[in-house]
Order: sequence, then structure tokens, then C-alpha cells
Amino acid sequence: MKPNWTGVYPAVTTKFFEDETLDFKTFTYNIDEQIKAGVHGIIVCGSLGENSTLTYDEKLALLSSAKEVIAERVPLIICIAENSTKIAVSFAKQAADAGANGFMLLPPMRYPADDRETVHYMHTVADATDLPVMVYNNPLAYKNFVSIPMFKDLAQNAHFESMKESTGDIRYMTDIINELGGRFKILSGVDDLALESLLMGADGWVAGLVDAFPRETVVIYELAKQGRLVEAREIYRWFFPLLHLDVSNKFVQNIKLAEVATGLGTEYVRQPRLPLIGEERESVLRVINDSLAKRPVLPAI
Repeated sequence: MKPNWTGVYPAVTTKFFEDETLDFKTFTYNIDEQIKAGVHGIIVCGSLGENSTLTYDEKLALLSSAKEVIAERVPLIICIAENSTKIAVSFAKQAADAGANGFMLLPPMRYPADDRETVHYMHTVADATDLPVMVYNNPLAYKNFVSIPMFKDLAQNAHFESMKESTGDIRYMTDIINELGGRFKILSGVDDLALESLLMGADGWVAGLVDAFPRETVVIYELAKQGRLVEAREIYRWFFPLLHLDVSNKFVQNIKLAEVATGLGTEYVRQPRLPLIGEERESVLRVINDSLAKRPVLPAI
């Protein structure tokens, strides 16, 4: 199933048991609930999916598990976040053979590559298969910034179809549209900039808090696209304290606590991450519980 890079694409969490082994039952349950809520695609093994802690066999097992539960209802995207070009190419080929419908591709990890190296890496990985690619541009977290001249280079390669815009600067998206028109589909990758991005022309939303609140996320997207901005803004304002939980070094732990609160997951993480404790945990729980106490009745869309 070919992705059209439009709509809500949850970056799903990877579910673990307390001993850090994979919990496929909870993982697939969450994905099924996302699809029932109306999301338009699923992304596995991203940053929120604790990619860096997973073995290659585990990533492929998660891909296969997600593929089975999705059953061709929506496209399935897997993240590629590797240190080595050779390993990234090898993994892309394996993931394509295992049934991925596309890739979310980060620049090379750990090494702060220059523009030439980054673009070369991305072309090489994208050309390893026939699958479409979404470029993940998150310089705040990963130190490599994909600039407009770099996107113009990538635009010459048909494998690159979209971008996850996570620079945190809403102005950059307008610059991209002005320079590149509709060449790339643009998906907002920052939860608490999502509505602003949709209003400024984003095609979709790679979402995090959707893992705990799938229907609210989909409704905001649909209302925005229908021009029902007063209704969208009201729900978004309710959602905003929760959406801030995505913009944190502890975003995985935060969102997993939210999943527990809504019955869609567990809080187990894989080390070096540890579950939240003390006042840090209580602060996050206050945000979650205060929001649940005021959870809105959603309009028909």
C-alpha cells in the first residue's frame, strides 16, 4: 500500500514487558486502536519507538507484527536511523522485503555530517529500494539540518516524496513551500506546533500524543482541513498541555504514561531510559489527569 503522506501518521511506541522483552500483544492492540480512530498511516521504530535500543531482528519483528495487524488498512512506514551508510542500505533492503510501504529517513546518526555527506547518505539509502521516503528533519535533536538547498538536491530523486518538519520554526515551512511548491508533502513533526503547521499548509501530522489520544488527534486534523477552525482550536487548546509532553528529552516516558492512563499501553521502557519517578513523574501525571478530567466531547466530522 503506497503512502500518500497526508493525514495523521502516529509514531507508535514500542511496547515492552518489565524485563525489557518485546510486548507484541500490547503493541498491536495500540496500532489497531489507532486505525479504528481514523489515522492515515503507521510509523514504527522511530525515535518515540526507542529505535536506538532495538536490534535489527527486533525491528524486523516489530515490522512484521505491525504488518499483520494493519492488514493493508493503512500504509506502514519504518524509520531508518543508522550510523553507517552500509548498514542503513542493508536494513532498508531487509525492511522492504519484510513488507514496509515506505521509510522515514534520518540523516546519519552520531556523526555531524556536512551537507554533501548528508545528501549523499540520503540518496544512497533511498536508492537501495523502490520504496518512497520521508526525510526526517530534526536538527534540534540530531544536529544535522536539512536546508532548502539540500531539499532541492533531494527533489531530483523521485524516491523522496515527503518531509517530517521538526525544526521547531513554523516560518521554515513557508520558506520551503515558497521555494519548492508542492514537490514534497509536509508533515508536522512537533506536536505542539501541529495545528499552526496545518493552517500554514502542512499535509499531515507525524504525531506522538496520538498514541494515547488517537481520536482527538484525528479530529483536530480533520477539522483543520475542513476549515472548522474555531472547533479545531478549542480542542487543540485543551490538548496543548499534553502536547507539550512530546517536546521533552523524556518524551518517551511521558507519552507512555499517557498511554497507561487511556488504556492503550504500558510505561515500560528500555534502558538507558528509566521510568519516571518522584516529582518529575507526579508533574507529568498531573498534566495527564487534569486533561482527562476536562476531556472534551468531540464533534462529528
